[in-house]
Amino acid sequence: MSFRTFLFAVLLTAAASSQAIAANAGFMVLREPRPDGQAPVEVGVWYPTDAKPAFMPLGSWGHTVAAGAPIVGERLPLIVMSHGNGGFFGGHADTAQALAEAGFVVAALTHPGDNYKDQSRATAMADRPAALSALIGWMLESSPLKARIDPEKVGAFGFSSGGFTVLAAAGGEPHLSRMPGHCLAHPKNFDCKLTAGHPIPAGSLTAKWVHDDRIKAVVSAAPALGFTFGKNGLKGIKAPIQLWKAADDEILPGDDYAEAVHRDLGRPHDYHVVEGARHFDFLTPCDTAPPGASQALCESAPGFDRRAFHRTFNAAVTRFFTDQLVAPAKPLPKG
Repeated sequence: MSFRTFLFAVLLTAAASSQAIAANAGFMVLREPRPDGQAPVEVGVWYPTDAKPAFMPLGSWGHTVAAGAPIVGERLPLIVMSHGNGGFFGGHADTAQALAEAGFVVAALTHPGDNYKDQSRATAMADRPAALSALIGWMLESSPLKARIDPEKVGAFGFSSGGFTVLAAAGGEPHLSRMPGHCLAHPKNFDCKLTAGHPIPAGSLTAKWVHDDRIKAVVSAAPALGFTFGKNGLKGIKAPIQLWKAADDEILPGDDYAEAVHRDLGRPHDYHVVEGARHFDFLTPCDTAPPGASQALCESAPGFDRRAFHRTFNAAVTRFFTDQLVAPAKPLPKG
């Protein structure tokens, strides 16, 4: 099935495959405590509600939500979200809104040490799955919404460095020792420029990767460092995977990222290559242009309609999580 045919099919079936328990999305920003006096983690939370929503700006984009509204539903599935390098919790606001409207609780963290304000731990990759697992624990055990979440229905969504994060958190074992050889061959790739300026901390090369078997489904979009897993490094992932690649990815070009994961998984998974898409087309469409160097976050290739793509992307992501977490799990196509 071609990608365009798939997207058309998704649009026709998205309504039928969602839970449709609430009309709208609620939204709040929470602070997840951390031990040892560290600053709390900023967490954006979207959830189903019947309250009337309104458009709310969020960074250079926005979402249509009912801020602080009462939650609707019981034993709701949870999706945790991991943003890319230098991002923040709101990078996928429209996708989170779509999931909330379909009956999911969505919790997206701003990664400590790797966000738009603080790059001090930008290459400490082992920090990321540990932070995502801690977020799952906090949402299930201590958050204000804990009583409404089904602990048996947890999924993870990630983009770029976040796409790497969700694969590692779900059981992947990356080998960062593969970085020097990769960067010798591809010194102009973003990951190689980043590690040249921010060398990977020595402790991260030997750190134990945190895995969380509560994650029952994974969506990974344009995953960074896909080549670091290899076939053996992906064997520990038991959850079903939906994998996305931007065909014209200018940040992580070539076959060492999403394509490497696709090639090395060795089992059926849901793989999509988006023709005409660049790396940042997986981010929420922009309403206002960000200043300076951040303008690239909002730019798509001529002729590529990011808003149209997101309608189908959000429907596909929602359908996947619904099929795997809510409805009886459906077999995935062979990747």
